[in-house]
Amino acid sequence: MNVSERLEALGAALRADLDFHGTSGGYGSHSWHPFPAKFPPQLPEFLINRLSEAGEIVLDPMLGSGTTLVEAVRLGRRAVGCDIDPLARLIAEAKLTPIDPVAALEAGRGVLNAARNDYWDEIDVLERDLEGRFDAKTRDFVDYWFTPKSQLELLALTRRIDTLDDQHIRRFLRVAFSSTIIAKSGGVSLARDLAHTRPHRDNAKKPDSAFVEFSKRLERNVETLTKDGSRAPLYNSPSAEQSTLALFPRYLKESQAPIDEIGNASVRAARADNTGLPSDSVDLVVTSPPYANNAIDYMRAHKFSLVWFGWKIKELAQLRSRYLGHESMRGPEYADLPEQCERTLAKLAEHDARKAMVLRRYFGEMSAVLEEMRRVLKNGRAAVVVVGTSVLRGVDVETHRGIASIGESVGFDLVGIGVRRLDRDRRMMPARWGRQNQSQIEKRMHEEYVVGMVKS
Repeated sequence: MNVSERLEALGAALRADLDFHGTSGGYGSHSWHPFPAKFPPQLPEFLINRLSEAGEIVLDPMLGSGTTLVEAVRLGRRAVGCDIDPLARLIAEAKLTPIDPVAALEAGRGVLNAARNDYWDEIDVLERDLEGRFDAKTRDFVDYWFTPKSQLELLALTRRIDTLDDQHIRRFLRVAFSSTIIAKSGGVSLARDLAHTRPHRDNAKKPDSAFVEFSKRLERNVETLTKDGSRAPLYNSPSAEQSTLALFPRYLKESQAPIDEIGNASVRAARADNTGLPSDSVDLVVTSPPYANNAIDYMRAHKFSLVWFGWKIKELAQLRSRYLGHESMRGPEYADLPEQCERTLAKLAEHDARKAMVLRRYFGEMSAVLEEMRRVLKNGRAAVVVVGTSVLRGVDVETHRGIASIGESVGFDLVGIGVRRLDRDRRMMPARWGRQNQSQIEKRMHEEYVVGMVKS
């Protein structure tokens, strides 16, 4: 396609029905782990099909659970994703990894049987290991949210997973392990609403057995590997000259952040405003930034799993402070923002000066992200940003209009803004349609917007 054809294709895509209600997005590896507010895979599929060609590079600089990357690889593209959230990268890497279902099932059952034996026959060893496993702050967190029985079961499982030599299977089983904790319902902690990133402790809750839940998740995830169909993920290993990072040798050589190359995709522990990719190297960007003002706090949930993978609560708090949209008063000043953003900020400041300052930081950080997206895109290629708005102190901050105006200010041509109505029962939102006395977070999450831009 030439530039005019791409503009026409992007405009048509933004005018299309982007709701995808009545369809299932749980095919392939997309259902392996709960992840709040992820967009349905049909959306990146739709955009990638219309705005790129086979073999081209698709970037998601805020990859989340890897939905865009999985769809890009499945459609024969090469994919690059960035995220500083360790659990997000783990989930995405697992979903992209070629893995034999029989070997995965056998390994998982072996882990489960060995962990059960450890629990019944060597519980004194587990208790000693548990006592010295965490620092004081992490220990307090684990004791507050997990019963002693759950702690020992989870420790037995993760110890056995860590002994596996095959890193691909080890990663697959870690995701199954994590999904026993961060679950849509139940789960093995004392938390409710954990999958919605709004955990609260329920002292009356009787947590499920970690062994039973791990077995269920293992079987369910392996089953997706054995299903055929047009929507099954592509797990083809590329030749050396086809691999994604082979296209970016300097990027690989000079990178200071960990990179995991998996088939036709690469996942990097990097911020969205500093991908490390060469300029003019990407054919399409499809991404979804977090809500403004930390409306969905991913780390509040993710730390429940990450502490079992060796992370300390202090380390995770420090990492959380670097997230885009984090409610922090610290950080660089962002004085020069488009008029659209300044009008919104002034209106919000009349009601809450602090929230206005936090929103200014969000818009400022999005400016840096959009500048980076424009830098790495080839001329005439599209960037699509899927974003929800927020209502803060009664003010609709119109995040989509802010991002559109920022995009234009950094040199993008705005093609348009599409609207999609959220299917909340499928998108892991904090509440559901039809509830009485809706909370503020419920009121502001019924629609999201698809901002389409082209680098000129």
